[in-house]
Amino acid sequence: MTITTRRPGALSAAFALAFALGGTALAAPKTYKLPDETATLKPGSEPGFEAAKINCTACHSIDYINYQPSKKGHAFWEAEVQKMIKVYKAPIDEKDAKAIAEYLGQTY
Repeated sequence: MTITTRRPGALSAAFALAFALGGTALAAPKTYKLPDETATLKPGSEPGFEAAKINCTACHSIDYINYQPSKKGHAFWEAEVQKMIKVYKAPIDEKDAKAIAEYLGQTY
């Protein structure tokens, strides 16, 4: 394939520059605003409520908790909290994990 320009080499120089810069000069940074959090945690027992508020919302919205199947009980929530720790590497200490599972099992 042959590309003809009025200034030979101008197009290849532009490609070479873009390649050398790794494409960074060609893309402008994108910004976006997340919607405000509208969901709230249901009131419940302490210290689980506070532990859930601090630990769970560090990674995801409260909507994630609200959209889980209801009335699953303590075993379900204990497994969910352990999944967050083991699979997603959530930095939740064991004392908080127990309190969160207890709170969520009673409240949700």
